[in-house]
Amino acid sequence: MADVTSTVFWVNGRLVPEAEATTSARDHGFVVGDGVFEAVKIDHGRPFALSRHVARMARSAAGIGLPGFDPTVVRRAVQEVVAANADVLTTGFDLLRITFTGGPGILGSGRVDGPPTLVLGVTPGHDPEPATGVITVPFRRNDVGALTGLKTTSYGENVLALARAHAAGASEAVFANTRGQLCEGTGTNVFVVRDGELLTPPLSSGCLAGVTRALVLEWHGAREVDLPYDALTTSDEVFLTSTARDVQAVVAVDGVPVGGGAPGRVTREVAGVFAARQRELVDP
Repeated sequence: MADVTSTVFWVNGRLVPEAEATTSARDHGFVVGDGVFEAVKIDHGRPFALSRHVARMARSAAGIGLPGFDPTVVRRAVQEVVAANADVLTTGFDLLRITFTGGPGILGSGRVDGPPTLVLGVTPGHDPEPATGVITVPFRRNDVGALTGLKTTSYGENVLALARAHAAGASEAVFANTRGQLCEGTGTNVFVVRDGELLTPPLSSGCLAGVTRALVLEWHGAREVDLPYDALTTSDEVFLTSTARDVQAVVAVDGVPVGGGAPGRVTREVAGVFAARQRELVDP
């Protein structure tokens, strides 16, 4: 893995070494989580599906009433930070993080008029495993909340659930929504195979409109349908999708094997289709 301490960040229009990549202690993203973000896959040094990520980030910013988001600036910043980190990016799978916040404000919830904060950084050498285990959690994803469907920096609930997963030897925690239906993971969408049919919760379940989720729907096809939470344990196959994982088989839920403990036929098929077509969305 590349030395992550040698990376260069983009902070409010400037490329700076990581040690100098700082923002105000009054930044509203730090104080109250007033911000949005995206994680973009860097495939062989080139951003993947960047237009989709930038469009979703614009929707998230608008959704929380965060002014000043400029897609043109973000695209330029992506080009600059990727070029500045060319010596540490790998010939495979790296990640780029884009964070946009309300900028410096009061030490409280009220938003003030001021310049927003935009920060970009890379994580070199990210290689997801082809299969993983997940856990269920007692918390419910709010499918009718003010932030539902938005990718914001208010991630405390996900941090807590993911810590539980790691403590249990799993890599992800999966939520039900307030109606007790299968929803999503802390940073993933969920697909299941039941009676040979590929299914996934609809956006009305409260899950995020994942970029990888959308591509699986377009490139392979699946039916969006409300699913019981126990579909995680009663389905023939289960897999996760996300920018950081691509298509990843779930082989255990709460320590109990799923689908014989190995990636199933449909999961392998979907992963193959995604791998074969992803170059279509890699920026030149």
